[in-house]
Amino acid sequence: MSNSLIIATRESRLALWQAEHMRALLQQRLGASVTLLGMTTRGDQILDRTLSKVGGKGLFVKELETALEEGRAHLAVHSLKDVPMVLPEGFALAAILEREDPRDAFVSNQFENLDALPQGARVGTSSLRRVVQLRALRPDLRIEPLRGNLDTRLRKLDEGQFDAIVLAAAGLKRLELAHRIRSVFDEKQMVPAAGQGALGIEVRSDNVALIQQLSTFIDRPTWLATIAERAVSRALGGSCSMPLAAHATLAGDQMHIDVLLGEDRPEGARAPLRAQLQAVVGDEGQAEALGMQAAQALQQQGAADYLGAAH
Repeated sequence: MSNSLIIATRESRLALWQAEHMRALLQQRLGASVTLLGMTTRGDQILDRTLSKVGGKGLFVKELETALEEGRAHLAVHSLKDVPMVLPEGFALAAILEREDPRDAFVSNQFENLDALPQGARVGTSSLRRVVQLRALRPDLRIEPLRGNLDTRLRKLDEGQFDAIVLAAAGLKRLELAHRIRSVFDEKQMVPAAGQGALGIEVRSDNVALIQQLSTFIDRPTWLATIAERAVSRALGGSCSMPLAAHATLAGDQMHIDVLLGEDRPEGARAPLRAQLQAVVGDEGQAEALGMQAAQALQQQGAADYLGAAH
């Protein structure tokens, strides 16, 4: 492996924090000289439509993958929840770092939590997963689309466009904005997205030496938990046009996974399907198997009918 590395990154403040975090780790542990290649992705440019309408979260990673493919960068740092469940041929996830807080955060200038919102209050989120869970918790609220980077979303809240917004707690904490969090949703109250709070390091799959070096950065509990979570989504054909949540935790060799599938219909949507499973997990194969079992549990409850409504 060359001792000089280039990280491809989006140019939002959060993405740059993530890339800088990885740069510091590479310098500390490998003594590498690291530079950043900042890029604007299609996902950053299209702000007037929801992601599910314009091609999904993969829009945030395609340009970075092109930089890897063309040799302009050696690795890309992603929020794992933005990484498609099936990577294009020629790419691999070399490492998943220790997870930050995976929960969703309630952010408001006037109200302390979801229960405190008045009837008909406006809540902003661009995530279908959050939309279906918010609707299940508070059917009376007006859930409205909210796109843009984290600072843009907070500005829209501060301008009075929303009474509250829901964001990933991890991003707020990483940017030292934890003081904006009024409350966090318990993982059982609002199940997080697969990979939420974790950073994934993507490389070309033929760069064997780099993959070997980066394997030392793998946080094993996060690695196994997110393998299980991503397996659920992959088994159900996961995309961001699907209101799917999956959250796994590992305690010793016991893994618990909580999964939820909602219906993308503004009116008359049925209650989300839900399943919780537990199993002994000691390796990637067992983690994958638990995720597949969780997906089957949703399928047995009628997931195919819910998924049909999403297309």
